Amino acid sequence: MEFPTDYASILARIARADPVKYARTRNYVDGAVTRLSPYLSRGVISLPQVKDAILAKYTFYEAEKLVQELAWREYWQRVWQAAGNRIFTDLRQEQEAVAHHKIPSALLEADTGIKAVDDQIRLLYQTGYLHNHFRMYIASIACNTGRAHWLQPSRWLYYHLLDGDLASNGLSWQWVAGTFSAKKYYCNQENINQYSHTHQTGTFLDTAYDRLPRLEVPEALKQTADFTASVVLPQNKVPDIDKDLPTLVYNLYNLDPLWHSDSTANRILLLEPSHFDEYPVSSRVLDFILALAVNIPGIQVFTGAFSDLQLLVNANNIVFKAHPAFAHYTGRAESYDWMFPHVNGYYNSFSAYWKKCRQYLR
Repeated sequence: MEFPTDYASILARIARADPVKYARTRNYVDGAVTRLSPYLSRGVISLPQVKDAILAKYTFYEAEKLVQELAWREYWQRVWQAAGNRIFTDLRQEQEAVAHHKIPSALLEADTGIKAVDDQIRLLYQTGYLHNHFRMYIASIACNTGRAHWLQPSRWLYYHLLDGDLASNGLSWQWVAGTFSAKKYYCNQENINQYSHTHQTGTFLDTAYDRLPRLEVPEALKQTADFTASVVLPQNKVPDIDKDLPTLVYNLYNLDPLWHSDSTANRILLLEPSHFDEYPVSSRVLDFILALAVNIPGIQVFTGAFSDLQLLVNANNIVFKAHPAFAHYTGRAESYDWMFPHVNGYYNSFSAYWKKCRQYLR
C-alpha cells in the first residue's frame, strides 16, 4: 500500500476515484476506497476540489455516498470550529461504564486474538493507514468491549495515521464510544468476518449483538498500558527571509501547493514543538508531512513557536489559513476550503448537517 507524495500522483488518484464502486464496496477491507484521506487531512488537496472532480464525471445520484463521506470530514471540522478544545473531552455526555483511562495492551501489541483486527493494526504500523471500518471496530473493542475511556486509544491511533486529524479522529472515537452519538457502536465476529473475508470463530466477539453490551471485559483486554510517545522534529534552521515580502505560514494541516502559487512570498512550514508535544505523531507521519511540503516551491521548514517566527519576519504581513489547531496565529487569516461554506455553526448530529448540505448539491 503506497501513498506517493508528488502532486501529479495525488491528482491522478483523484481522477481514479470511482464513487459507484465506492458506494458498493467501501465497508470491505479490499473495497474501492479512494485513499485520498492523507492528502485531504494535510491540506494538499481540498474537499471541494475532490467533490468538483467527482461531480464533473458522475451524476449526483452516483456520487452521493462518496460526497457524503467527504462531508463527514467537513462536519468534524465544523464541530471543532464551534467547540474548540472541548472536542478533547466527552462532548455530549459522559462515556458510560468506563473501567480505566488507559489502552488495552492487546491493541498496542496487535494481539487481540481477532485475526483480521490484528492484521490491520500491523498494517497500520507498517504503512500509517487503517481502513475506516477497522477504525470503528478497534474503537468499539477498546471502548465498549474493553471499557477504556476513548481519549488515550484515540491518541495512539492519531500518532500512527498519515491522515491523522484531531477532529475527525477524536470525534469518530467519541461517536463509537457514545459520547458524541445517541448510542454506542458495537461489532461482533460475524460482522468482522463479513467485511474482512475471514471465517474466524471462538473469539470474545463471537456472540450475538444483543449480548455485546452485557459482556464482561474479556481476558484478552484486561491488561492495560499508558500510551506515551514523542516526536523528534527537524533541527531548527533560521530561514532566509525577505521582510519586504509577505510570509505564508504552512503547517501540518495546510500543505497546499496551489495556495498563492502566483505570489512572491516567504513560504514557511512551521513545526511548533508545543503542538507536537501535546499531539505527537510518528516519524513515518512526520516524514510524510515533510515529503508533501516539497511540492511547494521555495518552502522552508522552521521548527519553533509562532512567536519566534514573528521575530524573524514582518509580523504585520503574515498570511495563513484559519484552523482550530492554530487559533493563536495572528496576521491575515484566510478561510478554510469549505465544500459547504454556507452550512456553518454547530450541528448536534451529522444527519442534521448533511440534510442542510444536500440542498446545495441538488
